[in-house]
Amino acid sequence: MAYSFNLIDQGWIPCIDLDGRVEELGIQAALLRAHQLRAVQGDSPLETAAIYRLLLAVLHSALRGPRSQAEWGQWWQAGRWEESQIGPYLQRWRERFDLFHPSAPFYQADDSRVKAPKPINVLAADMVSGNMAVLFDHHTDAAGESLSAARAGRVLLVAQTFGLGGLSGLGGDSPFTDGPWGRGVIFLVEGDTLFETLALNLLRCPDDAVFPAGDDDAPAWERGDPHAPARDVPQGYLDYLTWQSRRILLIPTGSPQAPSVAEMKQAPGLRLAANLYDPMKLYRPSKDGGYLVTRYSEERALWRDSATLLKLTNPRGRPPHALNWLAALARSGYIPHHQVYRCMALGMANDQAKIEFFREEHLPLLLDYLEDDALVEKLAAALERAEQTGQALNTAVRWLAVLVIAPGDDGKQWREVNKVTKDQAGGLAQHWNADRLFWQKLELPFVTLLQDLPTHPAAPEEWQAALRRTAWEALEHAAAQAGDGAAALKAAVRARALLAGMLNQMDPNHSGQTARQPTLINGDSL
Repeated sequence: MAYSFNLIDQGWIPCIDLDGRVEELGIQAALLRAHQLRAVQGDSPLETAAIYRLLLAVLHSALRGPRSQAEWGQWWQAGRWEESQIGPYLQRWRERFDLFHPSAPFYQADDSRVKAPKPINVLAADMVSGNMAVLFDHHTDAAGESLSAARAGRVLLVAQTFGLGGLSGLGGDSPFTDGPWGRGVIFLVEGDTLFETLALNLLRCPDDAVFPAGDDDAPAWERGDPHAPARDVPQGYLDYLTWQSRRILLIPTGSPQAPSVAEMKQAPGLRLAANLYDPMKLYRPSKDGGYLVTRYSEERALWRDSATLLKLTNPRGRPPHALNWLAALARSGYIPHHQVYRCMALGMANDQAKIEFFREEHLPLLLDYLEDDALVEKLAAALERAEQTGQALNTAVRWLAVLVIAPGDDGKQWREVNKVTKDQAGGLAQHWNADRLFWQKLELPFVTLLQDLPTHPAAPEEWQAALRRTAWEALEHAAAQAGDGAAALKAAVRARALLAGMLNQMDPNHSGQTARQPTLINGDSL
């Protein structure tokens, strides 16, 4: 039985139009209608990111550029991708985009060592499989889940892009390794339409500053065998964008008119060299003189690192290259200096081969920050004040917990509190969740700060007021959970005095709540 599902013209990419409606489109329609669409929106942030990656790879391959700012400017001025730019290229490679092609299925390769197929759940990052428990998903390996061809195509894309290392069952010398986006947050510049988003992330290509390229650079579908030659360093940006980290074979079933996928085979593919620079990630310096990629953390919101993200001249860090490209285009006059776009961050947090959560975030992106180091320094100072306020809150809450557990420790210094009490207090403070509440409530004030700081002189003072207000709200939240017993009420009084003292030390000119300097509690560092 002959199966076919061609990703060029059959609907599989979830797109949001300008009226908010969702429609699944093929690659060609998504690109040619990009100026009439708002965005791509997959079933998870991983799908969304993987689809953007593929669309960028198709554009770079079809256009073989942009090779200069001027060429990019011509495309931007046109405001849309023309059929003459995209159509002939896709038709030339049409067979290689067939999900079930008999000899060269899209993004797939069989491995003769794998005999028995496995359920498609094993491949899907957002479905339960083995020890991969995903919130709100109730599928199991034994459930016999079947995916539409459209959904299977997206699952395949995510597996090649975000696959995590682990045992393959083929022996110790053949483990799965991480896909190119398996670790680290992915940053994209987001415009008002899909066309703008794709164009703003269409970096100069080839460009060794983006990714070193050789003469053999080509996307996977232009290669006879995407896994040959054996390599751990991509031959260029096109090779990297279509990197095949797995040998996967989808097994179609059902009607040829509406094929589905219930099973697949999977084996390790290309192994990517460690510490390879990715132009869509944010790096910070490590202690050994190298770089560490920014990752998602459940405890730390990404906006807290936004000054590092926006500081393009930082000789130690490495921001996403699209921000450098955006600043260069603004300096050359291709986009207005005071235009506001958005920064989209997508990715996951994982513990070894287990995914903990997915996340997608959006922040305003003002070009003023990319062109003014002094403005970024002001933002960094505001964020540092937030960190200091958060530390003060944590100190007050930790002392609140200590005095609830051990009222007799009133008057002691922190080093005099025994370890058992400290450990119990740490657990109680974590249960009260004041720290998380503090940072969650600051997200909207931070967006206001980010937007107002370039033009509003009072923005730093308004931010400091928000920090104080939010810290007090978080402490009162903890105090309410401590209870209304005599020990808890007394501990709350001491914690309030401690927080007031620390806040006024940071901002002695503040005319708000009067500080009652702590006489029975020492607020030295925890």
